[in-house]
Amino acid sequence: MRIGELAGRTGVSVRALRYYEEQGLLEPERSPSGQRLYSESAVERVTFFQDMYAAGLSSRRIVELLPCIDTGLTDEAQRRMLRAERDRIGGTVDRLRTALRRLDDVIAIAEARAAAR
Repeated sequence: MRIGELAGRTGVSVRALRYYEEQGLLEPERSPSGQRLYSESAVERVTFFQDMYAAGLSSRRIVELLPCIDTGLTDEAQRRMLRAERDRIGGTVDRLRTALRRLDDVIAIAEARAAAR
């Protein structure tokens, strides 16, 4: 598929896809005329990148993850890095859950007061 189709299917801009390529995250093939051509698996890969960016990982960190994803093989340093990222993300999730509960409490109080009027 061409870059525009990949962008449309993933919701990512063409500019972002080119950035992924510059960072070594995505490697399209090239047509004889030089156009970027992506395999079907690029959709999942780009979605993964977006998830990792949303979780706060940098392009550099994502590049470090790619061998683990592509081969399933890791060394101890990579496993430490993966566990550290998971722990960091887990902490963020816990803080977000706490914030969500607090917002629910505020909403419940506000609705109860509004109903009592």
